[in-house]
Amino acid sequence: MKPYFAGSSRFVIAVTVLILVFAAFPASVTGKEKASIENIIIANTRDDLIAYFDVADAFTEKMKQAVLNGIPATFSFYTSIFKPRSAWFDKEIAEKEITSTLKYNSLKEKFTITRPWHTTQVCVTETFDKARKKMTEIDNLKIVSLDRLIKGEKYQLRIKAELKRVTLPLYLHHVLFFVSLWDLETDWHTIDFIY
Repeated sequence: MKPYFAGSSRFVIAVTVLILVFAAFPASVTGKEKASIENIIIANTRDDLIAYFDVADAFTEKMKQAVLNGIPATFSFYTSIFKPRSAWFDKEIAEKEITSTLKYNSLKEKFTITRPWHTTQVCVTETFDKARKKMTEIDNLKIVSLDRLIKGEKYQLRIKAELKRVTLPLYLHHVLFFVSLWDLETDWHTIDFIY
């Protein structure tokens, strides 16, 4: 009688991938990395309140290697506008979630960045640094229509970024190591302003 895995190419591929993964990434992955929201600028156009901000320390060396090995990275950015109230809970005026996705094509040696909130065109670059910059620098993001705000009133903008978990092939779902690799989020960053 043959052993269960004898001749199974799926088993050989799975074992090979696991060996490569553990060789590429040390076992000392500590869990959540500390990324942060920085350089927030609030401005407005004639019709909308817009924001600019950066996410610092969003890509660790391990995440960079994972992207270079073909695992896509998707960041979600959450923004909310609140009207602070002293006697009651703050009133939420608007909330928004946007995503940006980074993929690497090793055959073409190019990075593609999709930012549907910004443009319908896909951005293509040849360097990881340019791709990282496109992923972590948010510019000209429409937060709320100005007709929903009252002149001279105090408001609060809250921003958070989070790396979405990646969907792995079925034979890698049991590798807990990936769970911590992709478990990155910032704290909520709050900025007060008067419109």
